[in-house]
Amino acid sequence: MWSLLGSVVSAAPPRVFLLDANRLEQSRARIKQRDPALQPALDKLKHDADQAMSVGPFSVMDKSITPDSGDKHDYMSQAPYYWPNPDTPNHLPYVRRDGEVNPEYHKIKDADYVRAMTEASQTLALAYYFTGDERYADRAALLLRTWFIDPKTRMNPNLTYAQAIPGVNSGRGIGIIETHYMTDCIDAIGLLEGSHAWTESDERAIRDWFSQYMTWLRESPNGKDEAGWKNNHGTMYDVQLSTYALFLGKDDIARQVFQEVPQKRYAIQIEPDGRQPLELERTKSWHYSLMNLRGHMELATLAQQIGIDLWNAKTSDGRGIRVALDFLIPYATGEKNWTYQEIAGFDPKPCQQLIRRAAEAYPDAGYGALVEKFPPVDASDLDQLVGTRLQADRDARK
Repeated sequence: MWSLLGSVVSAAPPRVFLLDANRLEQSRARIKQRDPALQPALDKLKHDADQAMSVGPFSVMDKSITPDSGDKHDYMSQAPYYWPNPDTPNHLPYVRRDGEVNPEYHKIKDADYVRAMTEASQTLALAYYFTGDERYADRAALLLRTWFIDPKTRMNPNLTYAQAIPGVNSGRGIGIIETHYMTDCIDAIGLLEGSHAWTESDERAIRDWFSQYMTWLRESPNGKDEAGWKNNHGTMYDVQLSTYALFLGKDDIARQVFQEVPQKRYAIQIEPDGRQPLELERTKSWHYSLMNLRGHMELATLAQQIGIDLWNAKTSDGRGIRVALDFLIPYATGEKNWTYQEIAGFDPKPCQQLIRRAAEAYPDAGYGALVEKFPPVDASDLDQLVGTRLQADRDARK
């Protein structure tokens, strides 16, 4: 055990899943030795954490309307890409405009709040981990307790009423993608271990919550529907289910998810030449191609926890992570122009981040040479402390 800012924290690697535990431990040791190379990133993290001290706490109880269950504890959201029908007097049923977010989506705050809660709690937990300052742990614990544990404010462990389409339904399985952010909460919990703020009672309660939520994901009609989606929704469902299973020590469930990925996901989502046709047909084709690939890299990162190699797994005709990335690289480097529809505008930077992660996963594949051509990671970037992140897209996942 050693101390930073007067608080005792464990010297063992944290129990995290999407973050790199060894890199975190190494960075904390370097901070203890006052390594100047990490100071800009640590200063930026503390600045962000200081700002997060004043946000929230967030609760599903704060929305102004109540779902059909009559219980505000049930998470609720409206389908983001559905708009009032111009051809009917009452504008129902709403009609789809892919990639265009209806501002009404933000009137129900649960979707915005789950993202804000997750981002703030992880920022605070990281700040606690690297500094030992219990103030950060106190605030992170408050955010997590409010969302998951406190009987007055907690979210019920289901997404029955997520992404409802006015005039059509009160919720859809497709809405489950909105809680993909909560996988970062799992890492935040691991970072808080050993703090005075996060108690054994908190740990038991939040494990119970995720156990119930995982059961709902696997057994509810909405959960089964989302598991069956063939595009990025199916991938992100797998990321959630396997993360929660690993957290709860249900490695058998996670192992089944990982073992099914090549035939259940790669074979359907990725062509032998690397195209992802189900993402390319979207109005935000670049965005969704990257998002789905990022999900597969997350699954590969998670699978490493139990000795399964999804980085190199592929179908008999070569479909897998590398071929999907190789298809996108010429567009990220400017060698080719993206000719598929992309209404949000083409931005190569998110792909460059995936290439950085690939350079770590495939050290002999030549991705490192590509990375050297990219602008260097800023000295104040969080990646300096935690390694290359598969950074969540903080826009709503849809």
